Amino acid sequence: MTELLYLKNHYLKEFKAIVTEVLEENEIILDQTNFYYTSGGQPSDLGKIIKDNKEFQVLNVRKEQGKIIHEVNLNGLQRGDKIRGIIDWKRRYQLMKSHTAAHIISEVIHKETGALITGNQIDIGKTRIDFALDEFSKEKMQKYIDQANEIINKDLPISIEFITKGQAEKMPQISKLAMGLPSFINEIRIVRIGGFDMQADGGTHVHSTKEIGKIELVKTENKGKNNRRMYFKVV
Repeated sequence: MTELLYLKNHYLKEFKAIVTEVLEENEIILDQTNFYYTSGGQPSDLGKIIKDNKEFQVLNVRKEQGKIIHEVNLNGLQRGDKIRGIIDWKRRYQLMKSHTAAHIISEVIHKETGALITGNQIDIGKTRIDFALDEFSKEKMQKYIDQANEIINKDLPISIEFITKGQAEKMPQISKLAMGLPSFINEIRIVRIGGFDMQADGGTHVHSTKEIGKIELVKTENKGKNNRRMYFKVV
């Protein structure tokens, strides 16, 4: 099983690993990786893998049947190869800021309305969050964004901890997802934003809210009964 280095260190930009399996000529598995795989509404990291001064661009990282698969642009990597992985840090850092911002917004709205998240997609240009929400207006969403920016300006620390599934079941506030926590996970990773919020999450985040900058509302959409959509960006 591939060790996921980013779960404990979101700021790791480079790492060393060994190729443990080659599925297709341009699809490999590593013994450990810092490339985030697409999940939870967050896209995979991009970057490059270097073997003996030859560069392989990482085009996509996904999880299939429990395996973390790295798709690269060239053939040539073999089982047993020692490689160096380098993350596209500018892209990763932007995704980190957007992801932490999404947590703050979702907690603001949850505290104000009790609404849970029904869908999300984090991205570089803008991020989407869907809420199960009855009342809806752009003015209200802007008010929630303003409140989120007030939290950002408090420069709250963000920390990571791991708890058991049993502990998590006694803490219903850690999931803002309408569908709840996945039943197959035994160890739960918690992202804590100062004393403001704590959520079960496997994504990458900044160390402090101040790093986010400022959240700007892009647009809102009514997606049908009890489904409201917000787009925002961090600048």
